[in-house]
Amino acid sequence: MSNGEDKTPKRSIEELLKLLSTGEKLTETEQKQMKDYKFWKTQPVPSLEEKIVTEGPIDTSKTPEDIPNTPFPLLKEFEWSTIDIENKDQLDEVYQLLYEHYVEDQDGTFRFKYSHEFFNWALKPPGWTKNWHVGVRVKDTNKLVAFISAIPVTLKLNSSQKEIPSVEINFLVIHKKLRNKRLAPVLIKEITRRVNKENIWQALYTAGVVLPSPLAVSRYTHRPINWSKLHDVGFSHLPANQTKAGMLAYYALPNTTKTPGLRELEEKDLDETFKLFTEFQKRFELIQDFTKEEFNHWMLGGKKDGSKSNVIKVYVVENEDGKITDFFSYYLLPFTVLNNSQHDELGIAYLFYYASDSAGKDNYKQRLNGLMTDALITSKQFNVDVFNCLSSQDNSYFIKDAKFGSGDGFLNYYLFNYRTFPMHGGIDPKTKEVVDDKTSGLGVVLL
Repeated sequence: MSNGEDKTPKRSIEELLKLLSTGEKLTETEQKQMKDYKFWKTQPVPSLEEKIVTEGPIDTSKTPEDIPNTPFPLLKEFEWSTIDIENKDQLDEVYQLLYEHYVEDQDGTFRFKYSHEFFNWALKPPGWTKNWHVGVRVKDTNKLVAFISAIPVTLKLNSSQKEIPSVEINFLVIHKKLRNKRLAPVLIKEITRRVNKENIWQALYTAGVVLPSPLAVSRYTHRPINWSKLHDVGFSHLPANQTKAGMLAYYALPNTTKTPGLRELEEKDLDETFKLFTEFQKRFELIQDFTKEEFNHWMLGGKKDGSKSNVIKVYVVENEDGKITDFFSYYLLPFTVLNNSQHDELGIAYLFYYASDSAGKDNYKQRLNGLMTDALITSKQFNVDVFNCLSSQDNSYFIKDAKFGSGDGFLNYYLFNYRTFPMHGGIDPKTKEVVDDKTSGLGVVLL
């Protein structure tokens, strides 16, 4: 999460090591970060200094029979709890834990405001299993104080055509008062044990901090839709030599979309859109290799009754011949605004997947800019105040022209128990600025 203003940037592990050698005092956060590397040194991940020579699994020695059948031990006051997210009361517990103790910005001004519908979409794709929704409770009170989840994904490295059965790890959260109990490594070990028992040995995950060892780094970018409200809550600041009226004019958007044939996705479009998407994804190095069933789940918001999703919004472009030539999607995940007398919520959209049959053609950049401008315009009807995207996919083709501004947040991508050659994350490795008009290696989007 980023509020668009640089404050105290996180130091790289190289900088931290250098500071340790000179005796400079580390912050409390940095001290914790260094301790965490002790854990990662015991795990099958590339070291930060390692030069990748060949791609492939790191540890191939184990089988499911080698994995313990019993959970990892916890401190005596805690116990494991497999969470049934189809049980409303238990889903409420996960919601409350994440709301109060998940990621928030440095000032504690904004919090993610997840919904039950969002969790049902994010945690129940095809092949999901209840056993991969792992909680920790206090024995005496039964209070849920930690959570981690995994969902099944098939990753693919396009250069080698290697398919990697994996999981996506998400929603690792620990009660703030218990963060000195070293629960995070145990949660990671336990979800790994449960996944390994199903004969899956790789995992994709992201983090804002540098861990051993990122395969790519992307940058968050933000496009104000309602600049005035963003300014009111402190998300956006008035630049020097600018006026509020000037900023409103700069970010103003048309009231109607411009791309002929643009409309909301309908179920009848799914097969053709899936085919378009599958072809488009060949542009990237690392992708999720979706089945048709998985694609349908993510595009329909997990809905099977024909009702519209309040979480995922998908638009297609149908040409005069009835062919689907483009599509884009974004999901809605608002922030709660704390301690603000004017506003209590920010509407946030996150760019998800998209595709165009103009990819690789002379008009591709122009086409993509038109589509993304239309995405911004459509988001206004859902009360979106800011539209976020990373520098991954082909986003660098439109980020600057569509007036996305670079935030202070970076996202590091990791593959557990797998070495890959470093991938372009859409930013310059040295300056960390978004690179213009260059396809990234990352075609996979994590929530």
